[in-house]
Parts: sequence; structure tokens; C-alpha cells
Amino acid sequence: PAGIGPEVAVRAAWETRARVELIGDRTQLEKTAEALGLGPAPAHVSFRHVPLAAAPVPGVLDRRNAPAVLEMLTLAHEGAASGRYRAIVTGPVQKSVLCGPGSHFSGHTEFFQQKAGVKRVVMMLVSTPRQDALKVALATTHLPVSQIAPAITPERLDDILDILLTALRREYGFAHPRLAVAGLNPHAGESGELGMEEIEVITPAILRARAKHPECSIEGPFPADTLFIPGREASYDAVLAMYHDQGLPVLKHVGFVEGVNVTLGLPYVRTSVDHGTALDIAGRGVADHRSMTAALELAQTLSKNREARMA
Repeated sequence: PAGIGPEVAVRAAWETRARVELIGDRTQLEKTAEALGLGPAPAHVSFRHVPLAAAPVPGVLDRRNAPAVLEMLTLAHEGAASGRYRAIVTGPVQKSVLCGPGSHFSGHTEFFQQKAGVKRVVMMLVSTPRQDALKVALATTHLPVSQIAPAITPERLDDILDILLTALRREYGFAHPRLAVAGLNPHAGESGELGMEEIEVITPAILRARAKHPECSIEGPFPADTLFIPGREASYDAVLAMYHDQGLPVLKHVGFVEGVNVTLGLPYVRTSVDHGTALDIAGRGVADHRSMTAALELAQTLSKNREARMA
């Protein structure tokens, strides 16, 4: 509530044509809309009021509001799980405030995974909400570099490839998804000279995925330094990178403004903005809401596709 979340949420909600229910402190949201000159909420926007414990001050974090934020996220999960909501779209969150004593919050993605009771989810970032956008999924997310190689296990890759390929068919509507898999080491291991992960872990996982998903094209492991050269991305519907800073710098270079974070593997659609709380500009009315608009648009598309294929 102290960041740019309320600003980008109301701007995007007021502009979209989809029905939107904003979960948050209604007073703050309406005051934010008024300050931005947006006027009263349009007919397609409703509110689910969760009062904040303390009046928010733009740019100033307040742990007293952490329980309310967690309640907002819980209501979003419960609504999506029950069918009240077709999808969840989340704004930025300040993890440092929610990770206080007694809290096990480590991020939106992990929160919804735990609430939904699923074994594993996949974080995928897309450059725009369009079908032909660059899509980069991650085999590992927020890990120190020293922990990446041990985390890339056969079981993890099997799960991630299964979730990713299923989502490309079900949510994205690709009849025959084309996936490129990056290697872990420089030059994809150089035939074992620079590491054995490609030979011992990644390639066998690709072969198992091909057998399980014969309708899909799964290629790799490719050297990451040439995987994203201009024009090559058109050959694939998505890329699986092995770690955060292998795939995301390229994606953010291509689509920082409209980038969207998608959580795959949940029993519902969840998208999010691809930026932080930007406390330094909160309350000034200058926050760019295009990532939130893109997240809303993509959530609509993915939920419609999912419903059509699960009917």
C-alpha cells in the first residue's frame, strides 16, 4: 500500500473492459483514483474491502499493514480456487515488510503455491501479453549462484518441463509447442569440458519430456549466449532458462515496460506486474501502469483459453 501498487492498479482497472474486483483498502484506492483525476469507479470495477491497520504514507513502509496485505492475498487465492475469480492479477509487494517474525512469506509465487497445495510451480516472464511475445521460464528462481547447479535435478527438470509444456498447450493454445532449453554452463558444457550437467541431467530430461509430450518440439540444451540472438526467438514459443540472470536480462531488455510475470502450475491463472514497489516515486502520480495493464490483458486471455480446453 505504500508503493506504486494502488496507482497502477486503479489506472489499469479503470481502463480495462474486463470486470475487475480490487481487493484492498477501498478508501485508499478511491482516494488514489481521485488524486490521479480518474473520477469514480466505472461500472465494471468493484471492491473487496480489506481495511489497513495504519493510514498508508507513500514511500514509507509500515509493518502494521502486513497482516492486511496477507489477508488480501488469501482472499484472492480463495476466490480463484472457488471460482469466484477467473484469474488473479497481483501488484508489486515489499517482501521485507511481509517477512517479519512469525511470517513464512517469501514471495507471491511461493505464497500461492503453498495455499494451493501444489508440489511445484514455474515462474515464466513474458515481454508482452501478445501470443508471439518472448516467453522465458526459469528452472530455478531466486537462488545464489553457488546453489544453482545442485538445484537442477532430474526430478526438478521433469516437473518443470511437464508444467511448462502443459501450460503452453492449455493456457496459450499452442497445439504443438516449440520449446528451447538453455544449457547451464558456458557453451552448454562444451561436450563435458566445461561441466557435465548438460550431459548427465539436462539432455536426459529433454528426452523424457519428448517421450511424454510427443506433440511438442523440445530442443537443446543450447548455449545461452546465442539462444537469444535477434530472429532466433521466432523459432520457439518459449525458452527454459536454467537460472534467473541467464534469461531475464534479455527479456527485460526486450519488454521491460509491458513485461508480465506468470505463475504456471497453479489450479488457476495468476499473473503479476514485472516490477517492484518503486517507493521512491510512490504517491507522485508518475508510475507507469503498462505492466499492470498487460498483466490484466494476459490474465483474461489465459483464463479464457484454460476454460475452453478444460470444458
